[in-house]
Amino acid sequence: MSDAKDNQGVLLQDELRLNSHGRFLRRASIDELPELLNILKGEMSFIGPRPLLTEYLTLYNKKQQKRHDVKPGLTGLAQVNGRNKLNWDQKLALDIDYIDGLSAFMDIQILLKTIFQIFKSSEIDHNGKIMPKFKGSKQK
Repeated sequence: MSDAKDNQGVLLQDELRLNSHGRFLRRASIDELPELLNILKGEMSFIGPRPLLTEYLTLYNKKQQKRHDVKPGLTGLAQVNGRNKLNWDQKLALDIDYIDGLSAFMDIQILLKTIFQIFKSSEIDHNGKIMPKFKGSKQK
């Protein structure tokens, strides 16, 4: 991603700063490899809700805050059920569904579906753009 800015010195939108190399890395899911270090350090799990920006912490409703009851994961239920085609409420609801149904069987299913998703290389963007920032939930 470039550091391109507008006339007032503000960074351009993510999709305008993403170059062809970045698009390739996203499409091939290679950009996720550094997270393997976090897994080895015990800070993340292979399966769980994807880590999100800390600036979102105050925006979660009570139910969505449950996503922090487990370690974040490299892949999760939202990533194999729509990935970036989902809106924020749908993604966060799937995170809660994962936590509520936590099981080794579900983790295996998610892992197998993730492998398929990597080769499928779809649903990596949100309506042709990078996922917009989370601004809070419509659901309470």
